[in-house]
Amino acid sequence: MITKLENSNEIVANSIHTVFQRSYKIEAQVINVLDFPPLSRSVKNIINAKTDFYGFSDNNYLAAVIEIKIDEKQLDIHSLTVDPKYFRKGIADQLINYVLKTFNITIAIVETAVENTPAINLYEKHGFLEYKRWTPSHGIEKLAMSVELVI
Repeated sequence: MITKLENSNEIVANSIHTVFQRSYKIEAQVINVLDFPPLSRSVKNIINAKTDFYGFSDNNYLAAVIEIKIDEKQLDIHSLTVDPKYFRKGIADQLINYVLKTFNITIAIVETAVENTPAINLYEKHGFLEYKRWTPSHGIEKLAMSVELVI
């Protein structure tokens, strides 16, 4: 079941942080980096975030989280994480479908590491196309993808 998460609640923020930590440790291995910036994100940062968090729960266990921000009719996906115990169950697909279909948007944007082939393949499956590449100061080459939605 997908629900909006109240990230300002410390218990909820801790659950989000746990999913982030478990998922991002695997992503760091996939893209072959030791210092992965998302792993340094704190519970306090999640509590104070001005983004919206939606979670997929299985028997009251938070299995996955998507973090988004909507500005006008543009949806920015800030993060999409799945607890490794729930990999390959279609949960990330469900979360992407949810945000693309639930909100009144005309475009969705996401960024990921160039080396993160599983994420790129997932977003391409939903119609996202690459439109930009760059290397931020942390040195992990990134790409941006977008999909335009027909309303």
